[in-house]
Amino acid sequence: MNEPDSAAPAINPDPPTTLAPPTTPAPVSRRGFAMGLVAVSSVVISFGGLVIRAMEDADALQINFYRSLALVTAIMTILIFQHRGNTIAHVRKIGRAGLLGGFLLGAAGICFLQSLTHTTVANTLFTLSAIPFITAALAWLVLGERLRRATLVTMVGAAAGIFVMMAEGVGAGSAYGNAMALVTACGFSGFAVIVRRYRGIDMLPTLLVSGAFIAAVSLIARWDDLGISLHDLLLCILWGGVLSGIANWLFIVASRHLVAAEVTLFMLLEFALGPLWVWLFIGETPTGWTLAGGVTVIAAVAIRAAFELKRGQPPLKRGRPSPV
Repeated sequence: MNEPDSAAPAINPDPPTTLAPPTTPAPVSRRGFAMGLVAVSSVVISFGGLVIRAMEDADALQINFYRSLALVTAIMTILIFQHRGNTIAHVRKIGRAGLLGGFLLGAAGICFLQSLTHTTVANTLFTLSAIPFITAALAWLVLGERLRRATLVTMVGAAAGIFVMMAEGVGAGSAYGNAMALVTACGFSGFAVIVRRYRGIDMLPTLLVSGAFIAAVSLIARWDDLGISLHDLLLCILWGGVLSGIANWLFIVASRHLVAAEVTLFMLLEFALGPLWVWLFIGETPTGWTLAGGVTVIAAVAIRAAFELKRGQPPLKRGRPSPV
């Protein structure tokens, strides 16, 4: 008998497949997706200026009071729907850091309107354009986060756009109003760093803290005159319960995948888009400088996001056909 040829190739009983299932990761990285979330957040909250312009008689403290109550109601409703009987326990998980973050966010909200009423809008927004830089410095000191070169270039480009937008109106203003703008920037930067530091914890309840703080301060300051029209009340509910609720929720989710400075970088879209909505819906015509600066900000942020999305697409390996 002849011995079997040991060199004969083994027979594969399974028929060859012509198309392997896709094994490549999703074409959009988590970072790219998070950038999309925070961009949407900025677009949503950019309608706040339009809401303010549409108010009839409500002043800053009245707006803050009802807006914050609407925010607290909306966030509490979401938390109860998600956690039901465990809602209180879930809220307590934010700990002291969450309380501090909520306080900083609330203080930023109060000081923002104080700044707008005591100095020029240009001074306020120009100061707030420093938020990404302040956040980057805090994140480097507290978290050890370093910026990518592309992010730093985008920050400089977007800040230049804000400067172009506001150059005509930047002036001395009042020292108090300018100081309130700086406190706003520092407060929000601190909130962003805390949310990033404790990204493993659901920080959505920090919005309850900030809303309650704003409502309490506004109530103490205007307890004898909180009456506003139904029209203004509905606008406050829209701003606080819908716009602020959605925007802050997306911001918190995005902070889990982006460094703190990147999250706040996309906030500059709010300053660029706000004048556009007022122009389109109310007819308040912006200057040529405002339009040019806004386009610069939007372009800088869009290029940065497109660059990140491109980085998130894995290259095909040589010798392997595309799965599609």
